[in-house]
Amino acid sequence: MSDKQAIGFVGVGLMGHGMAKNLMAKGHPMTILGNRNRKPVDDLVAKGATEAKSPAEVARASRIVFLCLPTSSHVEAVVAGENGLLSAAAEGLIVVDTSTADPNSTLKLAEAAEAKGVRYVDAPLTRTPNEAEAGKLNTMVGCDAALFAELKPVMECYAENIFHIGPVGSGHKLKLINNFIAMGLASLVAEAVSTARKVGVDLDKLYELVGAGPVNSGIFQKMMDQATKGDPSGLQFAIRNAQKDLRYFNAMAAEAGQVGGMAPAALQTLSLASALGHGDDLVPQLVDVLSEVNGAKK
Repeated sequence: MSDKQAIGFVGVGLMGHGMAKNLMAKGHPMTILGNRNRKPVDDLVAKGATEAKSPAEVARASRIVFLCLPTSSHVEAVVAGENGLLSAAAEGLIVVDTSTADPNSTLKLAEAAEAKGVRYVDAPLTRTPNEAEAGKLNTMVGCDAALFAELKPVMECYAENIFHIGPVGSGHKLKLINNFIAMGLASLVAEAVSTARKVGVDLDKLYELVGAGPVNSGIFQKMMDQATKGDPSGLQFAIRNAQKDLRYFNAMAAEAGQVGGMAPAALQTLSLASALGHGDDLVPQLVDVLSEVNGAKK
């Protein structure tokens, strides 16, 4: 008899496909919930996954269910909605939300799950779909120490670095802070590139100078790939998703009584790009959106 626990997965998109694939490769039976993008679903089914028709069906087939969804609204519908996971969950089911989510929503769902005898964990991710496919993501986990110890061997199937942050909700809070830093830097670099174009500074020289100093960073490199080569692929993260994350961060900060100007400014940059119709563009393309707004030549 296999000692590999049955896994359910809802949200097998850019990140979720690689995670589910690596869990299956390590021997875990897999049940997935399909979506409109059939390519990753069909690929996983071809590899041996079973496709369910509802979250409830996923819950009935699984010991652990992973979620990788766009927003907290999507998570709430899958967990607590009609035919949701909690409607069919057996006592002891573990639900692991790897989405970037609103911590308040996470805590409410964890409370609802506990009332049903379900254990709820937040374990958002960093890195990109490339690392998801390679099984080398980073994840930050919110749950108690005993549950973390139980889950860690499973998470090692898709994550290279696994951090226990604290109780449930802690992972999502830290992820929002991480993404604020990342998207704040992305917004800053986009504005710097637009300004450089406006005043006639050679972008290759900007790249050379900053790349040789302490201001250099992975985000700077990925943004400059778009600015100098027209290649946004290094950061496969849509502007509308970044806007959502910054909206969650600003709400969290405001609720905590935090005062600051950087987060609202970064959110404004992302909101402007989305309002201009660039929500589905990748974050590095902000360099061209701001250049267009400012009449700066590429």
